[in-house]
Amino acid sequence: MRIVIALGGNALLHRGERPDADVQEANIDRVTTAIAALALEHEIVVTFGNGPQIGLLAEESAADPALRAPYPLDLLGAQTQGMIGSLLVRALHDALPGHRIAALVTHTLVRADDPAFGRPTTFVGQVYPRKTAECLARRHGWHSAKDGRGWRRVVPSPSPERVLEIETIHDLLGTRALVLCAGGGGIPVTADIDTGALTGVDAVVDKDLTAALLAEDLKADFLLILTDVPCVYAGYGTHDAQPVLDATPDDLRRGGYPDGSMGPKAEAAARFVERTGGLAAIGALDAAYEIVHGRSGTLVRPDLTVG
Repeated sequence: MRIVIALGGNALLHRGERPDADVQEANIDRVTTAIAALALEHEIVVTFGNGPQIGLLAEESAADPALRAPYPLDLLGAQTQGMIGSLLVRALHDALPGHRIAALVTHTLVRADDPAFGRPTTFVGQVYPRKTAECLARRHGWHSAKDGRGWRRVVPSPSPERVLEIETIHDLLGTRALVLCAGGGGIPVTADIDTGALTGVDAVVDKDLTAALLAEDLKADFLLILTDVPCVYAGYGTHDAQPVLDATPDDLRRGGYPDGSMGPKAEAAARFVERTGGLAAIGALDAAYEIVHGRSGTLVRPDLTVG
């Protein structure tokens, strides 16, 4: 079975942890264990979030007196793809001896007129107290929003139109390689309407929506979205929260999940299932093997109702 796995941005850097390199290296074992167990039985493509890492680099860049202007998010995204890709390659190399593993710097085409550029919703960077977040926003011209008990920077998240390296990913899968690609949703670029020339844009593509597009184009059987909760919850964060263990795309869309957290995951799962008739699931990283085998998480399946 061909599975596209979308790792949450907190897989290597959990909420509240210091963003040190050794912390992320220590967290890599959980990720490796989850992926390796599936790679022994299935064909695997892995995408990964980069919210904490790209936010940290953005803050460092904005504060660097040697720079005339901060680095744009597309270039910072490229840096995080390389860093996280390297950590995963090294760990998987040890966990899967003899297995081919490739990390590919990947670009995602977006529309220059995407309305998301006027409505930042995607969280990046660390969680701050409200006053600190507001101070940073004023200083750097950023936007911030509430995320759980704290506040974080939010950036535009245009919809992915096409993963530009899709044919290369196909070729790598043909060599039976485990492929790491589309990190952070891919480096966002627009294409000139006349020449096709590519230009990076100051945004972050949602990695779950890119994963759904990638899974569709690769004709994957299963889209596995891994996060820090065991399943989707109706009424999450309230006293009436209830686990959603089985859902159709329509069920997920009626759930009204928020843009900054479960919303894109639910939409990505719904899109993949609708467009391909395959299966998707959302659940916890440590339960990845159990989710694929139907013992954990939220399973998203086609609506089999006969009209």
